[in-house]
Amino acid sequence: MAVRAVRGAVQLERDEAGHMSEQVGDLLTAVLERNGLDADDLISIWFTATPDLHSDFPAAAARRIGVDIGDVPLICAQELDIEGAMPRVVRLLAHVETDLPKSRIAHVYLGAAAALRKDIAQ
Repeated sequence: MAVRAVRGAVQLERDEAGHMSEQVGDLLTAVLERNGLDADDLISIWFTATPDLHSDFPAAAARRIGVDIGDVPLICAQELDIEGAMPRVVRLLAHVETDLPKSRIAHVYLGAAAALRKDIAQ
C-alpha cells in the first residue's frame, strides 16, 4: 500500500455556509468515489480557500458530509491573493493510502474549477 496525494477544487457560486457545505461535500465525495477510496484510506486533508470566502471553514463543511472522517486530521489555509485569480475557490490536497499507481490517481476539479488544472482535471 502506498501513500498518494489527490488534488481537487471547486468554485462556489456564492459565499454562503450552506452552499460551501454542499460544494465541499460534492468535491470530497467525488475524490473518494473516483479513486475507489473510503474514510479508512484517508490520512489527512489540507483545504485552502480564496480570500473572498468567509462563511465557513471548508474542513468543517467536510465533516458534515455523512462520511465518518472524525479521526482524519483536516486543516484549512488561505490561498494567496493573486490578482486575476479565479474567485470563490476551495481546493483540497488529500493524502491517502491506496494501491493505485500515481498515474491512475483521479484528481477532481468540479465545474468551472476544471479550468485551473486542465492537465490533470478528470
